[in-house]
Amino acid sequence: MSTKIKIPPNWQQVKLGDIVDFWNGKGHEKNIVDYGKYIVVNSKFVSSDGKIKKYSDQSFSPLLKGDVTMVMSDVPNGRAIAKCYLIEEDEKYTLNQRIGGFRSKKVLSSFLTSLLNRNKYFLSFDDGVNQTNLRKDDILECPLRVPPLPEQHRIVTVLETWDNTIEKLNNKIKLKKQLKKGLMQKLLTGDVRLPGFSGEWKLVKLGDICSFSKGKGLSKKDIEEDGKYECIHYGELFVKYSEKIFDVISRTNISEKAIFSKKGDVLMPTSDVTPRGLSTASYIDKDGVILGGDILIIRPKKEFLYGLFLSYYIYAHKSEVIRLVTGSTVFHIYGSDMKKFKLQIPSTEEQQAIASILTTSDKEITLLEQKLHALEQQKKFLLNNLVTGDIRTPEDLLQERVCKIG
Repeated sequence: MSTKIKIPPNWQQVKLGDIVDFWNGKGHEKNIVDYGKYIVVNSKFVSSDGKIKKYSDQSFSPLLKGDVTMVMSDVPNGRAIAKCYLIEEDEKYTLNQRIGGFRSKKVLSSFLTSLLNRNKYFLSFDDGVNQTNLRKDDILECPLRVPPLPEQHRIVTVLETWDNTIEKLNNKIKLKKQLKKGLMQKLLTGDVRLPGFSGEWKLVKLGDICSFSKGKGLSKKDIEEDGKYECIHYGELFVKYSEKIFDVISRTNISEKAIFSKKGDVLMPTSDVTPRGLSTASYIDKDGVILGGDILIIRPKKEFLYGLFLSYYIYAHKSEVIRLVTGSTVFHIYGSDMKKFKLQIPSTEEQQAIASILTTSDKEITLLEQKLHALEQQKKFLLNNLVTGDIRTPEDLLQERVCKIG
């Protein structure tokens, strides 16, 4: 038996149409220019949080500071539908067609944005098959809980605190990645030498100091959460792993005629829709992991080359790897291609020292990204519960108790 959650005291159960003026934007496509006076608020602008911009010299649907805009049309399972953007400046933005505009004197615009952004009510219109088109009547029927203005202010303050913390952490991660990139360029070219190392670097061909083979089989349907064996699908090399594989994330029960990793292998995907995707390498420090098809396995001779150094080296010399890629619509890179790859290498001791420094940098970035994910989940939890009254701010709970005592 489900229990209906009571609305907090002084909160109102309303429909969106009770608290806003609503309008639909107008077409600006014929008036798009390179450098116009107005930013056109279209689907890509809203879904990219204002990063992707188009301009117009005409404003057919002017927006004011405090207006809330929302995407009303998207493909099935799209991430743009019901995405909102808060306008923070007058006479700068103009609303495009299929984007809704909301203006309210009863609700704080920042609170209204939190209420509407990807609201479950709007998402329920997406059937996963057809284009989603939110109609005005349906939009204005959206049920909402609205607290008094003082509590709206407190809720917005809490959420802004999380937003500011998340933004600062995001900026710190970007800076760390830029520093790592600079460090790679200096250390992996020999421009900067580590203390205690001075010998000359040697120019070698990868085919002279490595052996090459390929993974086998392993489709996505073969991956099972509780599988017996650790495995790597080639597609995971693009998005799940970086220069070093710290933890293998997938498992499978398919092991017949499988190809297994050896500690020190370097793995590269061999096919992709873009050449740049193939200039990717991941070092695996583990024996016995099943390696799927379309994975190139590079096995360095340890007396010449440290695998992790090679993985970082490939990332730092992407343009040189791309020159070896073949194809037109689908691109490929093979062992026969990578055998031709030339690189400058120091002693294996210096290779290991360089890789160690870069790995430390990677670990710092990973820890920050984990912290960022935790903060984003906390903010999501707070957002979902503060705007419905399921969680109250301490000030509001205190006031509620005082009112009851009085």
